[in-house]
Amino acid sequence: MVNIIACRIQLLSVTEQIKIEELFQTGLKHYHSRDFFEAHEVWEELWSEYYLEDRKFIQGLIQLAVSFVHLGNGNMNGAKSLLRKCTEKFESFFGIHRGINVQILLDNIEQVRRAYEVANVPDDFDWNLVPSLD
Repeated sequence: MVNIIACRIQLLSVTEQIKIEELFQTGLKHYHSRDFFEAHEVWEELWSEYYLEDRKFIQGLIQLAVSFVHLGNGNMNGAKSLLRKCTEKFESFFGIHRGINVQILLDNIEQVRRAYEVANVPDDFDWNLVPSLD
């Protein structure tokens, strides 16, 4: 059976590859600026426009960002749900992926999960716990 994703990736033009990297990096910039909504928007474009091999990883980043959007809007249930979902996505990856140490990311997400459990409102959350994507 032919791996359709692998065939599609091989067919990406240099221009498309540059666009993919630009979208990924733009999402990172928004995320690190704590503009989680914009990070999610950019990564969602990347996820929906390009059928990437690591689309689950990109989906995990989207869910992580939206978890913090929900938290900021006071939707603790939504924040917890998306944090759980992104964890499941990231657990499929190992080592350094797209420049991000996956194990450190998962460890940091676990700290956020514990903080979510004790936070009744967003003001109770220590925003310094937001994982850095390095």
